[in-house]
Amino acid sequence: MEYSKHNIFSKISNSESYYLVNVLSGNADILEPSEAKKYIDNKISNTQEYIDKGYLVDEKEEEKLYKKKYLDFIDERDNDEVQLFFTPWYTCNFNCSYCFQDEYTNANDNVEDAVIDAFFNYVDKQFAHRKKYITIFGGEPFLNTPAKKASIKKVIEGANARKLDIAVVTNGYHITDFIDILKTARVREIQVTVDGTQQVHDSRRMLKGGEGSFNRIAEGVSLLLENNIPVNMRMIVDKDNVNNLPYLARFAIEKGWTNSPLFKTALGRNYELHHCQTNNTRLFKRIEMYQEIYEIIKKYPEVLEFHKPAFSIAKFIFENGELPSPLFDSCSGTKTEWAFDYSGRIYSCTATVGNIGDELGTFYPEINLKEDLIEEWEERDVLAISECSSCSVRLACGGGCAAIAKSRTGKLHSPDCRPIAELLELGVSLYNE
Repeated sequence: MEYSKHNIFSKISNSESYYLVNVLSGNADILEPSEAKKYIDNKISNTQEYIDKGYLVDEKEEEKLYKKKYLDFIDERDNDEVQLFFTPWYTCNFNCSYCFQDEYTNANDNVEDAVIDAFFNYVDKQFAHRKKYITIFGGEPFLNTPAKKASIKKVIEGANARKLDIAVVTNGYHITDFIDILKTARVREIQVTVDGTQQVHDSRRMLKGGEGSFNRIAEGVSLLLENNIPVNMRMIVDKDNVNNLPYLARFAIEKGWTNSPLFKTALGRNYELHHCQTNNTRLFKRIEMYQEIYEIIKKYPEVLEFHKPAFSIAKFIFENGELPSPLFDSCSGTKTEWAFDYSGRIYSCTATVGNIGDELGTFYPEINLKEDLIEEWEERDVLAISECSSCSVRLACGGGCAAIAKSRTGKLHSPDCRPIAELLELGVSLYNE
């Protein structure tokens, strides 16, 4: 018998205790210092308990379990709901300081009706037997012109005719102008980005003319909730705005947003994608961002009323009393996510949509798929990435984002490593209290 190669073991932040997690066996424990020392010295006394929990294993038996869990994962993923992104244009009314789509342009300023029809025809044929929903993406989908409103209405009518939910990723500026259209849809959620309170947000996410956007967005968020439309508020975090998080949390609490079961939040790390940002010194490494957030929450615990960070699988464990299933693949591209744009091109996901060279085919004016590239995307998981083969955290990481990995290394089957052990150190410390 030997220690499982899937054991994740590390010291809990601001504690003398350690955690021991094994995603394959589905067990997690906190070890007091004396027990942790025995583990480190390979002198554990409670051998049978370690065997029962999968921390101490027969290598061949564990390999059988690994293969079984992998097949279970594939079966479950094949039956998962598919998210289908539709990008009617890359045009935007904002001049955000960190936009990775700022080099994208539309050949035409509006999507043709024939392209929308072709998109739905493709969906009807290719995803006929899959659960699915449509997410309208951009650019900025909510642009307040008659032609663009008509196009958004046509997409929603197409979804309604098929009894499909829709979601929208928007900067939120024109929510009030689109509320009547949204009331006709089966809305799953409206994702809105707010990067802080007014002064901070307006310095980062301004209109092309320089005018601030915060007040209009806040008005739109309240209007959505008043009309029972779910909101997912996303804050893009970097060194310039992370310390504003408690103030945004207080604003949301005072507005009553956090009391609504239809309101949820997400924190996104500002990072380089496709081309360098003007000032990339503002960017956090992934663990740096969460270290900052951890310290902020320790000082301002009210932030947790606004947002509870995942810290990898730590939040899941403490909220559910169990571990999530092993994650053999964290990239949804071409498996449970596809993206389509106004030009008739097909992409793997939102991180690649519109980026020249990342096309996987077309749905308009004709269907033409690059089967070899699609197969490469479909095959990417921790079994296909050689660097993942000996990594103890692979079943909590899942290999990370394929688009980021490819952008960094030029190789799709390469890892976008996530600092799982370090995130758990922080999350176990925070949520165990």
